[in-house]
Amino acid sequence: MKILVVDDEMVSREKMKMIMGHFGECDAVESGADAMEKFVSAWNSWSPYDLISLDVQMPEMDGVEVLNRIRGMEREKNVPENKRVKVVMVTARSDKDTIMTSIQAGCNDYVVKPFDKTIVAKKLTKLGFHVHLF
Repeated sequence: MKILVVDDEMVSREKMKMIMGHFGECDAVESGADAMEKFVSAWNSWSPYDLISLDVQMPEMDGVEVLNRIRGMEREKNVPENKRVKVVMVTARSDKDTIMTSIQAGCNDYVVKPFDKTIVAKKLTKLGFHVHLF
C-alpha cells in the first residue's frame, strides 16, 4: 500500500508516518501545496497513492481544499469511484461542521486527534485495507 501523510504539525505528521509505515510505503509532507505536488507526481508516474491521511487545518491550503482538488482531478480523469484514493481526514476538531464539511468534500473517513495505532488500524480495516496490529 502506498500512503501519503499530510500534516503541518511536525509531531502529528511524524506520529502518523510512524503508524502508517507499518502498513505500507509512506511519504509525508507538511503542506497542502506539497500534498498536491506529491499526488500529481505519483499519478503521472503511474504509481498513485492508495491512501492519504490529510490534516483538516493547515495554513494556506487546508485539507478540505486539497481534498476538493484531488476529487476534481479524479473526476476530470474519469477515475471510477472504487479506484479513487482513500482519504482519511485528521482533525483536532470533532465538531459536526468540520466532519460534515470533510464528508461532503469526499473523504472516506476521519480520525480525531489524539489518535493511536489501534484507532488508525480500525479505520483502515473499515476502508477495506488488510492491516494487522503490530
